[in-house]
Amino acid sequence: MAVRRRQRLGPGGGRALLGALLLLLCVWCRAAAERVRYAIAEELGRGSLVGPLARDLGLSADELPARKLQVASGGKKHLKYFRVNEENGNLYVNERLDREEMCGESATCSVIFEALVHNPLNVFQVEVSIEDVNDNSPTFSNAALELDVGEWTLPGARFPLEMAQDADSGSNSLLTYQLTSNPSFSLVMKESPDGSNQPELVLDRALDREKESSFELMLAAADAGDPVRSGIIRIRINVTDANDNPPVFGQDQYRAKLREDAAPGSRVLNVSASDADIGNNARITYGFGKMPAKVLQKFMMDTESGMITLKEALDFEDTRGYTLLVEARDGGGLVAQCKVVVEVLDVNDNAPEITTLSLSSPVPEDTPAGTVVAVLNVNDPDSGENGQVTCELSGEAPLSIVTSSGSSYKVVTSGALDREQASEHRVTVVARDRGRPALRSSRELVLEVSDVNDNAPVFEEAAYSAYVAENNAAGALVLRVQARDADAGANGRVSYWLAGGSAGAAGAAPLVSVEARSGALYAQRSLDYEQCREFTVAVRAQDGGSPARSSTATVRVFVLDRNDNAPRVLWPAPAAAAGEAAGGAAAAPFEVVPRSAEAGYLVAKVVAVDADAGRNAWLSYELVQASEPALFRVGLHSGEVRTARAVGERDAAKQRLVAVVKDHGQPALSATATLHVVLAESLQEALPELSERPAGAEAAAAAAELQFYLVLALALLSALLVLSVALAVVARLRRTGPPAVLRCLGAQRFSLAGAAFPADFCEGTLPYSYNLCVPPPARAVPEAAWPPPPPVPILSAEELLGGDSCGKPSMNSNDLVAGEQPAEPDAPQVCNA
Repeated sequence: MAVRRRQRLGPGGGRALLGALLLLLCVWCRAAAERVRYAIAEELGRGSLVGPLARDLGLSADELPARKLQVASGGKKHLKYFRVNEENGNLYVNERLDREEMCGESATCSVIFEALVHNPLNVFQVEVSIEDVNDNSPTFSNAALELDVGEWTLPGARFPLEMAQDADSGSNSLLTYQLTSNPSFSLVMKESPDGSNQPELVLDRALDREKESSFELMLAAADAGDPVRSGIIRIRINVTDANDNPPVFGQDQYRAKLREDAAPGSRVLNVSASDADIGNNARITYGFGKMPAKVLQKFMMDTESGMITLKEALDFEDTRGYTLLVEARDGGGLVAQCKVVVEVLDVNDNAPEITTLSLSSPVPEDTPAGTVVAVLNVNDPDSGENGQVTCELSGEAPLSIVTSSGSSYKVVTSGALDREQASEHRVTVVARDRGRPALRSSRELVLEVSDVNDNAPVFEEAAYSAYVAENNAAGALVLRVQARDADAGANGRVSYWLAGGSAGAAGAAPLVSVEARSGALYAQRSLDYEQCREFTVAVRAQDGGSPARSSTATVRVFVLDRNDNAPRVLWPAPAAAAGEAAGGAAAAPFEVVPRSAEAGYLVAKVVAVDADAGRNAWLSYELVQASEPALFRVGLHSGEVRTARAVGERDAAKQRLVAVVKDHGQPALSATATLHVVLAESLQEALPELSERPAGAEAAAAAAELQFYLVLALALLSALLVLSVALAVVARLRRTGPPAVLRCLGAQRFSLAGAAFPADFCEGTLPYSYNLCVPPPARAVPEAAWPPPPPVPILSAEELLGGDSCGKPSMNSNDLVAGEQPAEPDAPQVCNA
C-alpha cells in the first residue's frame, strides 16, 4: 500500500513527500498503541495455526516480501514458542505449549511479544492467551497412605486426608472425592476459608482392634474437566491399642503474612498442639505433610517447637501465597493436621488499627435484637485504596456490625441471647484495607451475658422410688432428690418443699420431711411394714428468682419387711390360753391315738402363722422333744404330726411332744408348741390316764363312802326334776333342729364335760380346719363317782371359733398339699397417713 502511494504522488515535490511521511508517522504511532490478541489452547503441536497476523496488522500478501514481517521479544524466552511464516504472514506454534510449565498456578496465562514491520519500520504488540486443557489427572504424592487410629477413638472423630493435586486451572482443577464403602468410615469434605475442599475421614462407629486390626480403603479424586480425569490413593488404617488421645491444634487453620522482601530465616509462624495423654504419648513432634516440592523448598519447621521459618526468598510475582499442611505426631503415632496459610504481601505495609470506644458488658439475656453493645473506631494510616477499610465479625455469635458515622462502627445484637447456652460471646472484629495485597487487623470482643430467671428447676427424675427397711430409726435418710436450675445466682438456687402425698401434704408430713437445701428426705418416725407397706409424697423444687419458678416430682417410698415377728402357734394352744378359755382352769389340749394305729397315722397338725412377709414368713417345723422320739415325726413344711412306726404295747399311755416352729428370716425366730397324746382305743379308756389324783386320795374315798348314802338320797329326790327338764329340752330340740354343738356326734373322739375352748384366732389366717378335743380342767374325781357324765361331742375348729365371725372363708386341710407354705396375702398395704 505504501508502494501505491508513492506511484500516485509521483515526483511532484518535497512538500507532498513530507506530508506523506507525516501521515505515515501518525499511522505508525496509532498502530503501536494497538495490541493484537489471540487465544489458543495449550498442548498444540508444532506448526499449529495461531492466527493471521499479517492480515490482522493490515498487511496484504503483496506487501509481505517488502515489509519483512517478523517477531521479536527483547531477549525473552517467550519468543521461542511462536514463528511467522514469511510467505503468508500467519503466526504458527513453534514449540509445544504447556500452560502449567509456562505459567504455573497463575489464574491467567499469556505470552506477549512484539511484531516488527519494516519499510517503514513499525512495532506491534502481540498477546497470545494460553487456555487450559484438562490434560492433567489429579495425583496424590504417594500411592498409599497409612493412618493409625486408636481403638478408643470415639465415633465422629475426623482424620484429615491428603488432598490431590491437579496442575490444571479453572474447572479442570476442581476436585471431588469418593471413598469406597465401609461401615466403619465415611468421607466428608471440610471447606476451607480459601474455598478448597479438604477430605476428612470420619469414624462412624467404635473400633475394636481384637475383632479387626486394619482396614483397606480407596480414595478417588476426580476433576471437573471434560473428559473427567481421576486419581486414586490406597488408604490403610491400622487400629492401635493404647494411645487414645491425638494431638489437638489450637486452631484448625493458621494465617501468616510475609512481605516479599522478607529475608531467609525470618519467622513465619509458631504452631502449637496439645495432647491429653502423658509420657511418651504426649511428646509431640512437628513436621510438614505431603505438599508440592516447590512449597517444601520455601519453608522449614523446627520439629520440637513448631516454629516455621522462611528458607528461601519469596517472589510476589511468582507466588502470592502458600498453603502449608502441618502435622503434629505424638509418641504413640497419632497425627493431627492443620493448615497454615502464608500470604505474601507486595507493597501495602500498614494494617488498619481497631480501637474500642465503648463496650457494654454484661448484657441481660432478654436484650432485644438491634441493641448496640459496642462502638469501634477503625483507622488506617495508609492513603488511597490502602487506607479504605471494611470491617466484619468473625465467630459464631448473634452479633453483627454496621457502619456508623465516619470511621466508626457499631456492634449490635442480631438475635436473641441465651445465657444458658452461652454465658459469653467471643467475636473477632476483622478490619481489612483495600490495598493490593490487602492488610488486615483484628480485635477480639468478649460480651458477657447476665442471667434472667427464665428456667424452672428440673428434677433428675420425674418419679423417684425409695426403699426403707421397717423399724428404721427416726431421722434416717430415705432418699436424696436433686433438681437443677440452668439459671445462675439466686435464680439457680433451688429449695425443696413437701407439696403433697398419698393423703396430701398434711398426711405425708408425719412420715417424712425434706431438707430445704439438700433435698434429702428423712423419716420422721419408725415405719412398720405390717401397718404400712408403701406411700407417696410430692416434693416441690423452687428457685430463688423473682418471680420464682418451681417444678414437682413424686417420691414413692416402699417399706421393706424385717423379721421382727416370731411365729405364733394357733394349735395346739398354749396351756395358759387354753386355761383362760376354759374358765381359768389349767388344762391343755390332747389327742387320742389308738394303740392299733400304724405308721403314718395322723395324730395332729401344728398350725402357726407369722405376721411378716416373704421368706420371713416361711415356716418349718421340727420335733425337738418327745417321750418316745422314735414313735412320732412332724412334717417339715406341713406341721402334720404322724406316727413314725406302729404303736406298741410297751409304749407309755401318755406322750408329750414339743415341736419348734421356725421362720426363714435372718436371724430366724421361733416358737414352741406342746402336744399331749394319749394312747388308747377310746376316750373312755384314756380318762383314767388323764385324771390326776391329789395327795389325799384315800381319805377322800373314805369320806365319799360315808357320804354315799346322802348323795343317793339327794339323787333320788332330784331325779324327777332332772327328768322333767330333760324332756322339755328334747321337745324344744325337735322343733328347732340340732344345734351346731352336736355336729360332731359321729366322731370317735370324746372329751369330758366342761371341755375348754381355744382362744379366738381371727387375727391371722388359719389355712387348716380339723376336729380337736381338749381335756377338762384338773379336778379330783372319786373312784366311786357314779354315774359317769355323758360324753360331749367334738366340735370343728370353725365352730369352736364361732363360725364365720372373722368374716373369712374357711379352708379345708385337704385343699393343701403336704409341705406347702400358706400363700401370702396379695394385696399390698398402702399408707394414707
